[in-house]
Amino acid sequence: MLSRSSSTAILGISAFYHDAAAALVVDGEIVAAAQEERFTRRKHDPSFPANAIRYCLDEAGLAPERLDYVGFYEKPLLKLERLLDTYLSYAPRGFRSFLQFAPAWAKHKLHLRREIANGLSSAAGGGYRKQIVFTEHHESHAASAFFPSPFEKAAILTMDGVGEWATTTWGAGSGNRIELKQEIRFPHSLGLLYSAFTYFTGFKVNSGEYKLMGLAPYGAPRYADRIREHLIDLKPDGSFRMDQSWFSYCDGLRMTSRKFDRLFDGPPRASEAPITEREMDIAASVQEVTEETMLRMTRHVSAETGLRDLCLAGGVALNCVGNGRVLREGPFDNVWIQPAAGDAGGALGAALFIWHQLLDRPRAARTQDSQRGSLLGPRVSDEDIRALLDKVGAAYREYPDDASLCDAAADLLTRERVVGWFQGRMEFGPRALGARSILGDARSPAMQSVMNRKIKFRESFRPFAPSVLGERVHDWFDMRPGEDGPYMLVTAPVRETRRKPADGDGRAPRGLDRVRAVRSEVPAVTHVDYSARVQTVDTDRHGRYAELLRAFEARTGCPVIVNTSFNVRGEPIVCTPEQAWRCFMATDMDVLVLERFLLLKEAQPQATAIDADAYLGQFELD
Repeated sequence: MLSRSSSTAILGISAFYHDAAAALVVDGEIVAAAQEERFTRRKHDPSFPANAIRYCLDEAGLAPERLDYVGFYEKPLLKLERLLDTYLSYAPRGFRSFLQFAPAWAKHKLHLRREIANGLSSAAGGGYRKQIVFTEHHESHAASAFFPSPFEKAAILTMDGVGEWATTTWGAGSGNRIELKQEIRFPHSLGLLYSAFTYFTGFKVNSGEYKLMGLAPYGAPRYADRIREHLIDLKPDGSFRMDQSWFSYCDGLRMTSRKFDRLFDGPPRASEAPITEREMDIAASVQEVTEETMLRMTRHVSAETGLRDLCLAGGVALNCVGNGRVLREGPFDNVWIQPAAGDAGGALGAALFIWHQLLDRPRAARTQDSQRGSLLGPRVSDEDIRALLDKVGAAYREYPDDASLCDAAADLLTRERVVGWFQGRMEFGPRALGARSILGDARSPAMQSVMNRKIKFRESFRPFAPSVLGERVHDWFDMRPGEDGPYMLVTAPVRETRRKPADGDGRAPRGLDRVRAVRSEVPAVTHVDYSARVQTVDTDRHGRYAELLRAFEARTGCPVIVNTSFNVRGEPIVCTPEQAWRCFMATDMDVLVLERFLLLKEAQPQATAIDADAYLGQFELD
């Protein structure tokens, strides 16, 4: 057990794979957390999170020497063991992968204590000479899932690509302790199965999995039986083994083998090539198998633990469709999912694991969870925003209070204007939750297409999520009574009473053109299968954003608006007003709201226009 002190500051770090992040916990309270990508503008940046660390310490007013512990989200030597074992097992086929891996490990990861100490010194301008604690990867996921949750006791399930050896673990948490009881080990991985199909359908691994999920409703699961018969041996308890002859992630630089191509009717789709019916059906098939696996796992965990509540984390827990089925069809009364479920959340989990599990500090479950809406990133003062706008020569209006600002923004939304919304502290995790968001009128049949083509510059099939007032969610979406969705991590069906027949004129479009069909009273957020990835909004967590939705409802009778992340394709979500301003000026966004400052695109001097091609060219397509 680690030594105690009267006031304890713990920094958690995740780095060197993807989605590097830092999180600060002081006396058990989550003070700050952010991903490194938001500062470097490199999406999924894996590098040491020097900027995120600096922000966390600045937010708390701490010098690095004031830290009591630093936690790292995995055990590097255990991971090295797995990598070497894999390369040796597949030698000589894995030699090219080994040549890519060896230099980075020799330079950085074999000397991780030194790297962290040096990184802290350069990040925060001071020294750190105290203890560095290395938690296991899935311990970090489990801690991030249970300790901030609203449950005193709960089952825990973590699922991702791979940590050190584990790819899936389950266990339970009670009070200030977690215990993981069983695991599935590499190379058998639900996350890697899904990533293999992400690669095969032409999307980027560790980035495009959500595109595969969004594509699935366009297809039919006609390949699902092939997946079950050849690729994965799925047991009734959700455990599984994968036939590695179909994959190449152990021994090559591809995710899938050549025989995989024959099983799925041809080679992988090239990136940016047209999406065909084959890709739609493949997406539907692997999504069906993934959901089936998640349901079997959760039923087994429920039977083994006898607990009524469940906590989820790991990259697979970002599969909102699977989460929705677990919630609606699974055995648990309540499910809480870590908002930063991927590797970024491991930084928070490492810090909380040290505080509760190693230091044995008490934990009190809270009704709304302890993650504070996951609004844990930087904020900007009105003075700094005003100075920026004056510097770039922007035309703007500053509103005296929230009511007048929200009324003006709501009026613009009703006129189908696209609004960039920058408020308060930035979100921690991959979802925009009303702090760094682009908003639109969910009632507009054209809004989905306009936002994809003119604002986000992304694939036309991609759905948008709705934000809805929490007290009105059940009027619009089939969510269970008392269900809370502030983190946009669960899909739910649009209520039957709000739907419209998609083929009412007898000429329903086919394929990706199905996105044009009007399916409900809120077509901009209704996917082709009548589902929506719902975010509930309340005053306690969301403040001014909730007031905006109320102003919109007062004008329209509808408490639902489109909410997508404030960025273009390939760009991390904006962090600063400068980044928001550039995105606003480089796209066809109509309105920008920076705290209480409102800007109309049509009123901006043309001299300040930003070259859209140059702006978009900064970011590698995801």
